[in-house]
Amino acid sequence: MNEAGLPAVDLVVLALYLAGMLWLGFGFGRRVTGSDHFMRAGGRVPGWAVGLSIFGTYVSSISFLALPGKAVAENWNPLVFSLSLPLAAWVAARWFVPFYRREGEVSAYHHLESRFGPWARTYAALCYILTQLARMGTILYLVALALAPLTGWSVPALILLTGVITLVYAWLGGIEAVVWADVIQSVVLLAGAVACAILLVVQLPGGVRQLCEVAAEHDKFSLGSFRFTVSEPTFWVVLVYGLFINLQNFGIDQNYVQRYAVAASEGAARRSVWLSAWLYLPTSALFLWIGTALFVRYTVQPELWTGAVPWTEKPDTVFPYFLRTGLPPGVTGLVVAALFAAAQSTLSSSINGCATLTLCDGYRRYVRPRATEAESLRVLRGATLFYGLAGIGVALAMTRVRTALDAWWELASVFSGGMLGLFLLGQIARRSRRPAALSGVLAGVVVIGWISLSRYLPGEWSGWRSPLHPFLAVVVGTLTILCVGLLCGRRRGTAGLPG
Repeated sequence: MNEAGLPAVDLVVLALYLAGMLWLGFGFGRRVTGSDHFMRAGGRVPGWAVGLSIFGTYVSSISFLALPGKAVAENWNPLVFSLSLPLAAWVAARWFVPFYRREGEVSAYHHLESRFGPWARTYAALCYILTQLARMGTILYLVALALAPLTGWSVPALILLTGVITLVYAWLGGIEAVVWADVIQSVVLLAGAVACAILLVVQLPGGVRQLCEVAAEHDKFSLGSFRFTVSEPTFWVVLVYGLFINLQNFGIDQNYVQRYAVAASEGAARRSVWLSAWLYLPTSALFLWIGTALFVRYTVQPELWTGAVPWTEKPDTVFPYFLRTGLPPGVTGLVVAALFAAAQSTLSSSINGCATLTLCDGYRRYVRPRATEAESLRVLRGATLFYGLAGIGVALAMTRVRTALDAWWELASVFSGGMLGLFLLGQIARRSRRPAALSGVLAGVVVIGWISLSRYLPGEWSGWRSPLHPFLAVVVGTLTILCVGLLCGRRRGTAGLPG
């Protein structure tokens, strides 16, 4: 591929993919009959499609690019995160899905009001929206950085192209367009990843055998240290972290909970959870395999690397470099489409989820409880437009003030870290009330903030830095909310486990 941009055949592949996304939006847009359809798709989507949609939401462009980079730099330690998925999926299928289907609400946070009051519902919804805005901006920015050298287009132009096309089909077709776009995008991104994995092996002089031998010599297949320490990302730390994050995703994330309402039945929703979990586990291994193959490629064939900086110094740039220099025409277009797909799947889910919460937990809760269908649909489409443009704006801002926005994302993550604990407190301590829950959340947010942010304290305050690895922030924070909430509730005589 030349530096001027994509060859004609790759442009055709990419154009067909992007045109397909727009066609999908227009097609499903004609089927939107009201706000409920915009948010639930009539509750008639088959379980396999919902499962692929959850999977597509899970595999963002961050996973597509970051996992190979981690394998180049280190080993297969990130796979441990995925090993927790089957247990989290079992919990979700056994308890979370029936709970939300029984509630009958499309909002993941509606039930918190009946348990702890309006503050809990509003707090959770705002935390979700803030986190998703930061996530949308980051994903758009990172995928544009990766695509710019591949396409020859500028980063701002790629941000606008990705964001606007995603916004159009999400605005037109609602959640139904989002889900079926996710299905196509999941297939495209898997095809792109498999193509890269095969080509990397084929292009090695010694094939699979050489890859395995060189990787084993450098301990690239290691899952991490098995030592019992809380200050490093050991096997055990990553496993526990993965379990809590995946429980948080399946249990309280609007992107996932809304899919349970979209599924045609409770059984279909359960199957969708299992399908997404079993798909992501081998997919994460596939991305790590790509990273390991890249390490071997440039170790045994150093002449293939002509970058200005040695590849060992910037492992995150190795995969994008291979995409630019090591793919034949046609395959490059497929991989570029796969990167677009990985970004758009997550972006469209976030946009629709934020719009849904704006209507359900904002407009109908505080402004117009009896809003008509036409009015509700206008709010949904207006919110969709707002959040889509806001995500694009955050991404464009990242091209200039990345550090400040990274700090914002970290702070949003601190506040959202209390959401799983709040949900579990409501399920475990059936009679706990507002004071206990509020005390628990405040304590949990403080603990999460300390673990996550204390590493930035200046030298004279180093004694106050957390000894825990940041992965454990959500773990310890969730347990803190539970313990403090239970203790405060019992002291007030309001808490207790159900008999």
